[in-house]
Amino acid sequence: MDAFTLGAEKVLVALDGVLGGAVYFPYLLLGVGCFFTIYLGFPQVRYFRRAWGVLLGRHTRADAEGDTTHLQALSTALSGTVGTGNIGGVALAIFLGGPAALFWMWATAFVGMTTKFVEVTISHKYRVKDDRGEIAGGPMYFMERGLNMKWLAVFFAAATVLSTLGSGNMPQSNNMAEGLQASFQIPTWASGLVLATLLGLVIIGGIKRIARVATAIVPAMGILYAIGAFAVLATNYHEVGPAFVSVFRDAFTGSAATGGFLGATFAYAFNKGVNRGLFSNEAGQGSAPIAHASARADEPVSEGFVSILEPFLDTLVICTLTGIVILASGAWKDKFDTEFDVFDTQFIAGTYTDSNPQHVASLHAYLNDVDADTVTLGGVSYAIADVERATGTFEVAGGRLDGGGITVLHNRSIAEDVRFLGAGGTPFSGIIAVENGSLATPGITLSGKSLVHSVRLTSEAFKRSFFGEYGQYAVTVGLVLFAFSTAIAWSYYGDRAITYLFGTTRWVMPYRGAYVLAFFLATILDTSLVWLVSAVTLTLMALPNLVGIVLLCREMKATVRDYWEAQ
Repeated sequence: MDAFTLGAEKVLVALDGVLGGAVYFPYLLLGVGCFFTIYLGFPQVRYFRRAWGVLLGRHTRADAEGDTTHLQALSTALSGTVGTGNIGGVALAIFLGGPAALFWMWATAFVGMTTKFVEVTISHKYRVKDDRGEIAGGPMYFMERGLNMKWLAVFFAAATVLSTLGSGNMPQSNNMAEGLQASFQIPTWASGLVLATLLGLVIIGGIKRIARVATAIVPAMGILYAIGAFAVLATNYHEVGPAFVSVFRDAFTGSAATGGFLGATFAYAFNKGVNRGLFSNEAGQGSAPIAHASARADEPVSEGFVSILEPFLDTLVICTLTGIVILASGAWKDKFDTEFDVFDTQFIAGTYTDSNPQHVASLHAYLNDVDADTVTLGGVSYAIADVERATGTFEVAGGRLDGGGITVLHNRSIAEDVRFLGAGGTPFSGIIAVENGSLATPGITLSGKSLVHSVRLTSEAFKRSFFGEYGQYAVTVGLVLFAFSTAIAWSYYGDRAITYLFGTTRWVMPYRGAYVLAFFLATILDTSLVWLVSAVTLTLMALPNLVGIVLLCREMKATVRDYWEAQ
């Protein structure tokens, strides 16, 4: 499994390097949002009140064509966006980029409100009926019918199928299983089996059952999660102000090293914040328009108004709550006992400590790909020493390194109290082999103290309230509801993509079977590997969708103008 993990890591890192992790992608995503924000005259501000009116049924006929109400369509789309990205994704962004990453999640959400408005309006305009008489819509339909680019539509639909597994499915089940294991000691495979069975029972009923379940789950999960979050903020009220200050202070400079956090450059925080923002609210990805296409509406623009509320509720409300809780609690820069994942562990030649500014500066440059001779920390410049991955054999006695000479990095931090365990979890004694920074001796696991990320970080932050250890249960239960509802919604996106690709719903049931199987298998995979799969697959959807809506910018503007002239 370790060899498979490392091999998959190399492939996925290479793909991410030319897709979502590339320098151009955050600028493309934000650039498209900024373009439409200016081109359409800040619709996320001007039409915000109208959006609530449409949602409440004030501007739409009850007998308009469609399969769901505006509220059901929004709930389905929200259930697809409000998931692990709001709990684990925010924590991962802060873990990688520090407080600055949260600022760029906000920026992505603000311009994303316009991007979502555009992609939903255009997709709703070009929706069709499938061979069962149900509404089918999404970017693949405007690409074929509006742009006459069948090849792009096919690419997007195929990417959607991949993304339903890699983005809407696997991160959800993996994080749910990890959360249930951490809080209730339930084996990941056991929770995966139960939840996969429940998932199958829901999605077999199609969009109408999905919409009903989503409408029931979304409000309940939001209230429960908010109670736990406000408990942390009330307990740590004196840190809430400084937390907000750090987000804005670090936005254009990057986040400095503090505690076990080794710092992040502006470029790194910007990239991770934008990417996690996309994963959270999906603005520009092209997924939510598939759900909104089913809404009962005579005018596509009216459903576009409703979609403006998605990034607002998802990122500017829920993600902000998570982010400030993590920052105000201080958990993001503290080390905790944890089992080390192979994917996140490196062996570095030499001995490094957090207390040595020179060591911190060198590791900061190493982890953030800084191409410079010096790094400034706390107003002091330090010369960067080369950091090399260790290779060789080393003595371990009673589970501890004997003699040192190497430093273990785990989760982008200097690991402490590192223990080497053999079969049955007993302390290992003997010789270990390390090749290019990776452990080459099979059968050995590592544990110790390091930074944590994703759901584990959010859980640790929620413990720091007057609820104490019980605070983590708000995260765990909220996570199960958030993630399960996301997996439900994304199965529908896959249904529509399969229907488009094959021209019939006959292949939908086999797809649903594969979807449930992938949901179960992801519960036993490495968490960081799953997040990397997600980063690659969601970008494959976003790129053609962003190109498509830009090409239809004039039509979009005319559609909005015609709507207001008809009022």
